[in-house]
Amino acid sequence: MLKRILVIAAGVLLGALLSVSAARVAAAWGFWPNRELEQSSRYVREVLGAVNENYVDADQAALPKLTEAALRGMLDSLDPHSEYMSARDYKKLEEDISNEFGGIGVQVELRKGKVVVIAPIAGTPGAKAGIRRGDIFVSVEGQKLEKPVLDEVIGRLRGKPGTKVRIGFTRPSTATDFEVTVTRERIKVESVREVHLRPDGIGYLEITQFGERTSEEFIGALNTLNAQGMRALIIDLRDNPGGLLTSAVEVAEPFFTKGELIAYTQGRKPADRDEYRAAAPEAPLTLPVAVLINAGSASAAEIVSGALKDTRRAVVVGERSFGKGSVQTILPLRQGEGLRLTTARYYTPSGVTLHEKGVAPDVEVVMSSVEDDSARIQRSRDDVVDPADFKERFSIERMPDRQLDAAVAVLQSALILDIRGDRPAAAPVAAKKP
Repeated sequence: MLKRILVIAAGVLLGALLSVSAARVAAAWGFWPNRELEQSSRYVREVLGAVNENYVDADQAALPKLTEAALRGMLDSLDPHSEYMSARDYKKLEEDISNEFGGIGVQVELRKGKVVVIAPIAGTPGAKAGIRRGDIFVSVEGQKLEKPVLDEVIGRLRGKPGTKVRIGFTRPSTATDFEVTVTRERIKVESVREVHLRPDGIGYLEITQFGERTSEEFIGALNTLNAQGMRALIIDLRDNPGGLLTSAVEVAEPFFTKGELIAYTQGRKPADRDEYRAAAPEAPLTLPVAVLINAGSASAAEIVSGALKDTRRAVVVGERSFGKGSVQTILPLRQGEGLRLTTARYYTPSGVTLHEKGVAPDVEVVMSSVEDDSARIQRSRDDVVDPADFKERFSIERMPDRQLDAAVAVLQSALILDIRGDRPAAAPVAAKKP
């Protein structure tokens, strides 16, 4: 009898232990519901129902509208960078990241209340249709453009590749009106622009954002400049709002030795640390580098400038950057929407966080807002060099770019004094393999 009691007691104890273990496993894997989440969800559901049933305007209180408003409010309450994105916003984000969209391939601007073609992009449907610089948009799909808003016109020109759009123009050079029907194609937008070598051997390039193809374009630009005999380099990151973290790391990589830390991110838990190290086997570039930043340089642009400054690979010139040192993860939702959620903060190799602090320049050159606007227009419209024409078109004087001039002076001094000692000529940089 005693043996049987012991066996039964042991069985009860073992069963209890197994039950506790099963409960822990179930809780860990989410087999059992999160009671706090259930209670909160139930409460939100009750409030949605009450508003839907009792608000005076039934259309405004429709459940889909209330749900979207609740989601937006929830994400907006966290920080300025977390947000709920509608299906349209999520699609636009994907286009921005990929540097591709469906459209006709013309650069436009709003000039004296009219949408004017700056230039068609070579090889695009707009160029093939005969659209020229200076043509003025007067209609889209038969609808006259009266007091046009630039973003709205661009939105109407974009669309799914393969679809057609009918556009009316006025051509001032010949005083003629005409209409063309253009089939949209996938347009690729370059994020590395204005690549050129100055007579003094200083290379220049501007990075407008960090997308999926930015590092490939950057490597191509470096190889082009190297082939032309580049002795020093200016990387212009002014007004660059950021983009992909991985793209920023790949842009900084040519200046680092394989295995060297470029940046790292830290999430909520100690284990949530991701390190980003140089992977390219080629020897790093050692030529003098200046990086231009201003208050519009943020996120991925700060990763590049911060890493190069932190490791003394470059001199940073301009103004303190924006100070967005957080990482957002994009989470797709089931109906085409998405969430942009802050999940970590990033740090320079030495452990410095730039969040709400920004990158402080080595050489500070503060420009007025008018100077900033003039420099920004000059970077995007290098075809307008006559001061009178510049002022007439953009209602602003064509002013010297003092930040760029300071970067050039820093690099010229480095080259003259040869402060880095003898160095071999810059070698071509291998493109990253997919």
